[in-house]
Amino acid sequence: MKATNIPAAGSPIKFQSIALIILIQLVERVTKYTVSAQVNSKSAADVTKATIILLNPFKDIVHTITTDNGKEFSYHEKISQALSAEVYFAHPYSSWERGLNENTNGLLRQYFPQNTDFKKVGQIEVKRALMRLNSRPRKGLNFKTPALIMGEHSAALAA
Repeated sequence: MKATNIPAAGSPIKFQSIALIILIQLVERVTKYTVSAQVNSKSAADVTKATIILLNPFKDIVHTITTDNGKEFSYHEKISQALSAEVYFAHPYSSWERGLNENTNGLLRQYFPQNTDFKKVGQIEVKRALMRLNSRPRKGLNFKTPALIMGEHSAALAA
C-alpha cells in the first residue's frame, strides 16, 4: 500500500506562516489548507492580530506554528498565548525549511503576481483565490483537495 500525506486521526495540525507585503498567508502542513488575509502593514501588531483572527476558528486543533524570522513575528508570544500553540522559527536564510510555504507562495502568485499591490486588491479577490487554491486537487493528497482533507481531519480530531 502506498503511503500518502493524508493525516491520521488525532494528528496535530501544524501551520506555517509568512507575511507577503500586506497579505498574510498561513498554510497547514498536512492538509495544505491555506488561509489568508490582508493586513495594513507588516508591523508585528498587524500581523499578530491577523494571525490570531485567521487561526482562531482552528484554535482547538492548532498545535504549532512555524514562521520566518521577520520582525513582523516579534509578538509571537501573544500568538502562542492566544491560540495555545507553540511558535517555532525557521533558521535565517533557510527557506527550504518551509518548502510547503514557498510552494504555496508560488501557487498564490498564479493569482497575484510578484509585485501585486495588495492595497488595490479587494478581500473578495483574495477569498476567491483561496477558495480556488483550497479546491484544487493536489497530487500529494492523492488528488483530493485541501478543503476536503481539512474537513476530514478536523472531524477526526473533534471525534
